[in-house]
Amino acid sequence: MEKNIYLDNAATTPMDPQVLEAMLPYMREHFGNPSSSHAFGRKTKTAIENARRTIAKELNCLPSEIYFTSGGTEADNLAMYSAINDLGCKHIITSLIEHSAVIKTAQMWADKGLVKLSIVNLLPNGHIDLSHLEELLSSNEKSFVTLMHGNNEIANLLPLTKVGDICKKYDAIFHSDTVQTMGHYRFDLKNTHIHFINAAAHKFHGPKGVGFIYINRGVKVNPTITGGGQERGLRGGTENLYGIVGLGKAIELAYAHLEEHQQHVSGLKQYMKNELIKNISGIEFNGDSANPDSLYTVLNTTFPATANFDMMLFLLDLEGIACSGGSACSSGASKGSHVLDAIDALKSGRASLRFSFSRNTTKEEIDFTVSKIKDLCAVEVPA
Repeated sequence: MEKNIYLDNAATTPMDPQVLEAMLPYMREHFGNPSSSHAFGRKTKTAIENARRTIAKELNCLPSEIYFTSGGTEADNLAMYSAINDLGCKHIITSLIEHSAVIKTAQMWADKGLVKLSIVNLLPNGHIDLSHLEELLSSNEKSFVTLMHGNNEIANLLPLTKVGDICKKYDAIFHSDTVQTMGHYRFDLKNTHIHFINAAAHKFHGPKGVGFIYINRGVKVNPTITGGGQERGLRGGTENLYGIVGLGKAIELAYAHLEEHQQHVSGLKQYMKNELIKNISGIEFNGDSANPDSLYTVLNTTFPATANFDMMLFLLDLEGIACSGGSACSSGASKGSHVLDAIDALKSGRASLRFSFSRNTTKEEIDFTVSKIKDLCAVEVPA
């Protein structure tokens, strides 16, 4: 029987059937423009505001602090744009393990000469050096700190409250990319010192092409897309109606069963880690991903130097197993992962793969995957 095992949930997750069911009426009969004043428009406007209220309730913030976007990348860009153009930030602090939407955008602003860019040091396991962060904040003018909550490759978790308190001490604007942790961890935004966080629905079983940004009511930002009054004037253009409905439903489902999902997924991750250690001599784990207290959806591995190590991703795909490559030799990319490179995990030249899990993942799928990896690693390097 042909296998079809999906272990690349950090890239995207399958849409929950209940999310699709919630969206379908807004694809079929409820088609009114939310900006229209008649009953058709009022119906769809209500659906959007209900989704906004659902998100705000789960994050313990105000509905007026939630703005819908096309996803995490737009939100990352919007936060940085607003910090520089509206909030007086002349200095950006970020790290080398951030998403490209943050690193490349920060470099773009620095290249324009509008801000100074500082890269905070990393500890050997990939965690942010908080002492260096404070040093950078204390020795520079008003700063914008952008550090992701959960790393999509090595599973490191940022202590949001601690970093927020450091930023508060130095009057810095704090943004955290929460794309990998939204729908997987609880947030209490009223009691966390943070100005921006963001989300993409497809990372927690919602539709692609829609997300949101939280903007703390204490900061005032100007529109980045003009020409319409949507999203309280911040983002002009007719809303992605059924995407927003799906986003709201996905958030509702994620948090309704959060603890159950956490227990299931984290159990599978630790089970896979232990099975890999038991069956494959010389396997290593990158960053903090093997730690039970890391992002529970991600496990990043480096395989021993066997005859198949540079073809591991391709060979697993032939077996019907989908995962993600973490180095040039396994992904076919022109260069390896910038995250693994930042923590010196590429020096060995061996293959690194990321396995990422969801509430749909089963123990049987893990067992099959480990058995195939064991077979591939058993092929010795020719003398």
